[in-house]
Amino acid sequence: MTGNAGQPAAGWPGQDPAVTGAGARQTAPGRQRIRLTAPAGLLAAIPHLLGFHPASSLVIIGARPPHNTVTVTMRYDLPDPPDPRQAARIAAHAAVVLAAAGAGAAVAVGYGPGQLVTPVIAELQARTAPTLPLTEILRTQDGRYWSYLCTEPGCCPAEGTPFDPAADPTAAALATERPLPGSRGELAASIARIKGKAAAMRRGTTRAEQRAAALAARSAPAGQRTCARSEIAAAGLGAVARAIARYRRGGQLPAGNRAAWLALVLREQRVRDDAWSRMLPEYRAAHLRLWQDLTKLAQPGYVAAPASLLALVAWQCGNGALANVALDRALADDPAYQMAGLLRLALDSGAPPAMANPPMTPEEVAAYYDAEEGKARRSLPRPDGAHRSRAAGSRE
Repeated sequence: MTGNAGQPAAGWPGQDPAVTGAGARQTAPGRQRIRLTAPAGLLAAIPHLLGFHPASSLVIIGARPPHNTVTVTMRYDLPDPPDPRQAARIAAHAAVVLAAAGAGAAVAVGYGPGQLVTPVIAELQARTAPTLPLTEILRTQDGRYWSYLCTEPGCCPAEGTPFDPAADPTAAALATERPLPGSRGELAASIARIKGKAAAMRRGTTRAEQRAAALAARSAPAGQRTCARSEIAAAGLGAVARAIARYRRGGQLPAGNRAAWLALVLREQRVRDDAWSRMLPEYRAAHLRLWQDLTKLAQPGYVAAPASLLALVAWQCGNGALANVALDRALADDPAYQMAGLLRLALDSGAPPAMANPPMTPEEVAAYYDAEEGKARRSLPRPDGAHRSRAAGSRE
């Protein structure tokens, strides 16, 4: 089985599977091909595929023929205490995603004690046996691993086989400058709100709200909410374009007025969709930094949009673990936020990262919203004076 370094991916809510599509691997710069032939190498590679070190988890990796290239990686929380319905649900979901990814073979690794791992493994074997071979099934705990398929005491002793993932050559080949988070919780903490910047962001948010109110007031004489939102969106489009350009140049957005204004204007759907349309995959590293920074800086009530954009770019990068924790933040801020819900459905289905590329250009987004706003304005009642003038003209 072969896999490319550093390409974890998209996921499923609640159980947080990471689903990696071939699209990310085909376009990722500097990808590295690793051959996984031994259990220790597989165990060393999994944290890099996921983006963090798993615990109390079931990890399933699917490979596509003819070269057995890794095409999908999924992680599920182990039901604790064991729950047959949950185990069946996990196995059913994994089987669907593996089939959708075109996997011709798969391996499974359970992290934790046998009483939690074995029931889920049994369901997975039953679900996949008719169509998909599981070429390796392991359980690992406390620095040892056991195989469910090997019964030879010489190579698979009853007490387990000790291994050190950090010492395996696979780990060295996959190593990055930044150490992997020790758990999913640590990954989530990496995009949590920065409390030390909260005071500056509160002041900036107050100023941003005042600025938005002043822009809306320009439309107050007409009494049109559509006009007020258009004023805010018009100012917001420039803020988004400048922020994206700043990060593509290697810059950063400091806490305060600019960050707060950007978070506020992203609540306008037109502004957020314009940002979405600018998420070109060749700049995804810069975009990832931008939305990570803004997600960590934004005040409560202003997190959903930047966190959803972070999830989009993380999915685009093939980083499903980050995409899922970003969606957690977005939906905690606004449980009804539509973009987050749509992204979660996409990740749940195992859609490949290539599907995260922008479906529209900025020009197409602008044309769409200009047309919609034109329709809205034409449908609004005219002031009394306009009605009288038009009526008078018709009598003449």
